[in-house]
Amino acid sequence: MLRIKKNDVVMVISGKDKGKSGKVLRIFPEKERAVVENINMVKKARRRTQQDQQGGFMEIEAPIHISNLMLFDKKVNKATRFGVSILKDGTKVRISKKTGEVI
Repeated sequence: MLRIKKNDVVMVISGKDKGKSGKVLRIFPEKERAVVENINMVKKARRRTQQDQQGGFMEIEAPIHISNLMLFDKKVNKATRFGVSILKDGTKVRISKKTGEVI
């Protein structure tokens, strides 16, 4: 089970963007990486094409390793660890260790 899923709000805990938070856009489970909006921005050169007449440099989000991310708890506005709990109907949910609430 992956710690982080698409559309989760996460905080970066190490690296050049430490302390920033954003929403997960894509997950690459085989590489253990995630793309987070406005995190790990890199410049990429784009060639002029019929669709893109301008060309030039663009800033895009690059994947970041999942170990550098932590789930963000909106209640306390901090990154939090989580545990897994099973509800009465048998579904698994992630529980914040700080507040005990469902993430």
